[in-house]
Amino acid sequence: MSARRAAFLVALLAGAPASRVAAQATGAPIPVQAAVGIEPDTVRIGDPFLVQIGIRAPLGATIAFPPAPDSTGAVQGLDPVRVETRPDSGGTVQWGYYRVAAWNVGDQPISLGDVVVTVGGRSRRISLTGHKVFVASVLPADTTLRVPKPAQPLYEFSAPLRWLWLALAALAVLLLLLWWWWRNRQRRRPHAVVDPYVRAEREFARVEALRLVEAGERGRYVALMVEVLRDYLAARYPSAPLSLTSTELLAALERERAIPNDLLMRVLNEADLIKFARRQVAADRARELGREARAIVAADHAATRPAPAAEKAA
Repeated sequence: MSARRAAFLVALLAGAPASRVAAQATGAPIPVQAAVGIEPDTVRIGDPFLVQIGIRAPLGATIAFPPAPDSTGAVQGLDPVRVETRPDSGGTVQWGYYRVAAWNVGDQPISLGDVVVTVGGRSRRISLTGHKVFVASVLPADTTLRVPKPAQPLYEFSAPLRWLWLALAALAVLLLLLWWWWRNRQRRRPHAVVDPYVRAEREFARVEALRLVEAGERGRYVALMVEVLRDYLAARYPSAPLSLTSTELLAALERERAIPNDLLMRVLNEADLIKFARRQVAADRARELGREARAIVAADHAATRPAPAAEKAA
């Protein structure tokens, strides 16, 4: 035990008036003796020092020490308070030790809460205000009496970054508007319209190039050729969409004089038997059905759009 701490203990046991701190009673008075010590009483910034609080109360008393100083003051606690109980036959003696550090120069107050002593339902608060430590500066003495320049404002990174983000956002909006304008322009641009007859002839040639009849897939050949025929009729006549059955299609085109209806009925009926009833078809008959499908398209085209030679003759 250090000499200073021993002196505090003697003061507590003897009840020396010089070592007592101010006390406020809540309820009936409780005889309490208290002492506060600071080791060392002069420190440097950041150096740990010890605040010691000794309390002597009647036997059976409960002593509650305040928590260590928080980080809001110049003197801040480094560790939680450590409490020691000392033997005493005439009362209860406890010491609270606070390991703290100061972060400013000059006289710095030590902000601690009250010690609360409780006996038999009565309590007494011991105020620990008025204590301070002197914090010495670690800077060398300035013998030239130079006046430092005023502090420069902190460099602001946020302003340039804010303008950069605004520029990037404006660029993104501009690109979005340009994309929207280009997309609308593409939508409004008229697409090249392919004549139904030209498209049908191209598709007929594509099916023929597959050589399905030679490969033994005669039913598939007939189905594809009739499908090209149906596509042509749907493009030429709004009343003949692809959703119609063969019977409905024949009824819808019954009044169209440009179409050889008898040939169309024969081709559609036989194609349905081949597609849905799995009727076998010979290679020669498959080729003939393909030629008849092409003939129906050619007949309708010739009836509705005269050939170039006829136009010249006129």
